[in-house]
Amino acid sequence: MLLEICANSYQSAKNAQDAGADRIELCSELAVGGITPSYGVIKQVVSELDIETYVLIRPRSGNFCYSEKEIEVIKKDIQICKTLGCHGIVSGVLKSDNSIDIERTRELIELSKPLPFTFHRAFDLVQNPKEALEQLIDLGANRILTSGQQPKAMAGIALLKALKRHAQNRIIILAGSGISSENAAAFKTAGLDEIHASASELISPESSEYFGNTPQTVSSLTEIRAILKAIRYDL
Repeated sequence: MLLEICANSYQSAKNAQDAGADRIELCSELAVGGITPSYGVIKQVVSELDIETYVLIRPRSGNFCYSEKEIEVIKKDIQICKTLGCHGIVSGVLKSDNSIDIERTRELIELSKPLPFTFHRAFDLVQNPKEALEQLIDLGANRILTSGQQPKAMAGIALLKALKRHAQNRIIILAGSGISSENAAAFKTAGLDEIHASASELISPESSEYFGNTPQTVSSLTEIRAILKAIRYDL
């Protein structure tokens, strides 16, 4: 089973590499579900580390229905990631009714090539997940990051298994949200091939009422190693 770490900083990315994770999804601001990291962070991670690096391209928090100008920003960020030598793109667009925006998502997948494309957890908002899965296969997406349409992936494990069966190896189902060393083995038992975790630990409880009360976290070496031990019995 492959482990992808959702890394919110250079240090989180380095910890993921040092602990033996297979891949990272590089982003910032996990408290809002992640947004596109800065150019500087992307460049530093890709140039100084060896771990496979996919980058989340999400211009803001909130919904996944974007204006034309926001789509322009997304496309420019994808081009920057390709120039910097990133290994994959994580993105996706919905319509106002939370169905997949076929035309815009196709544009992003085509622009991302030859890099693999992960459709992110916007998938968890669609009304018909199996229909959406077929649409993403037709569009050429390589994987879907999903919690099984539940706040935490453990609660969505039945749908995750159903999506895996329905996919028939045509697209990868990447399970994510609330996965830890305590429950990671359940996803291996369920037959899933990849999991996604932030493995976060608090490094600074300081906050400010002026700038939000979000604590500072980093991906934990200890927790990543514990997850790997739980899904790889030879460790």
